[in-house]
Amino acid sequence: MEKIKGVFEKKNVIVTGGAGFIGSHICEEFLKKGDAKIICIDNFVSGHEINIDQFLQFPNFKFIKHDIVAPINLAGFPELAAFEVEFQGIQEIYNCASPTSYKDPKKLPLQTALTNSIGLKNVLELAREHSAPAVHLSSSVIYGDPLPETKYFKEDYWGFVNTWGERASYNESKRFAETLCSIYHDQEGVDVKVARIFSTYGPRMKMGEGRMIPDFIGNALDNKDIVIYGDQDTKSSYCFVKDTVDAIFKLMQSGESGPLNIGNDKEYKIADIAQKIINIINSKSKIVFEKPLPGFQVQGLPDIKAAREKISWFPVIEIEKGLEETIHYIQSVRSHYEEKGLWQTDAPA
Repeated sequence: MEKIKGVFEKKNVIVTGGAGFIGSHICEEFLKKGDAKIICIDNFVSGHEINIDQFLQFPNFKFIKHDIVAPINLAGFPELAAFEVEFQGIQEIYNCASPTSYKDPKKLPLQTALTNSIGLKNVLELAREHSAPAVHLSSSVIYGDPLPETKYFKEDYWGFVNTWGERASYNESKRFAETLCSIYHDQEGVDVKVARIFSTYGPRMKMGEGRMIPDFIGNALDNKDIVIYGDQDTKSSYCFVKDTVDAIFKLMQSGESGPLNIGNDKEYKIADIAQKIINIINSKSKIVFEKPLPGFQVQGLPDIKAAREKISWFPVIEIEKGLEETIHYIQSVRSHYEEKGLWQTDAPA
């Protein structure tokens, strides 16, 4: 009896894509809470070991290097023996795996499409095997461009997309992934929940990938031009990663299956964000404007009424605080980034 109590004292949790941006923050939050044993699965296609290096010292954190496109046989990983998965099982799954290159959509198209189809199927099979609830991280890209009459996306909008576009491997596979989730939910009885993630920023975002805020910060620290792919009126929304993770946890603990929009419904001019970064750093950078990246779609805003009503969630971290925390993180890890060849900026010197 004592052994059974000890085994279930902490739940077993899987985070696929756990070495990525959002996935690593989910792992970190579990370590802070201390109520779970975390199995982090990643193949480092777009995530990086630097995001989880600090977690490896904890006995309740185990990293598995594995591509989820291949079947996930937890019994085949001897490092998981201490978690007694065969006896205790898995209690929660968070699917954050989705390799892509924002700057170069032709870089990982097949890997992206397979991860969001076959890979997700393997994750859902694992959820079914262990009767474990799962949260799948979908994306705002499933909506495509916003309708002319509104810039806000509601969950019941079906989307306007290009199946042959440069970013179709990501956009369309994210759409198919939601369909796969609905099939496993309705026909296979899997408790899978879908979170549609809108623009999220914060520590551990990949640099030099065309992602605005980390590239802006990197350039500002180097006193290089800050490049905006658009004009002075180009706008977007920004949700700090801690708010996004809070929503993911609330969705997991709720009785809702979604899909739910998770993002910040407040809109900012991108040029204003760039200027805030310059001011915080006291940088000499200048703001310049260039043509949008290939296949780049107009950014719509999330209607988060459903998230407010169904899981009592809304973003609370102000943009200035989020930027300051992100800047502090990038400054603190710069030497490590440079050592590992991860310090990339996205503007001419």
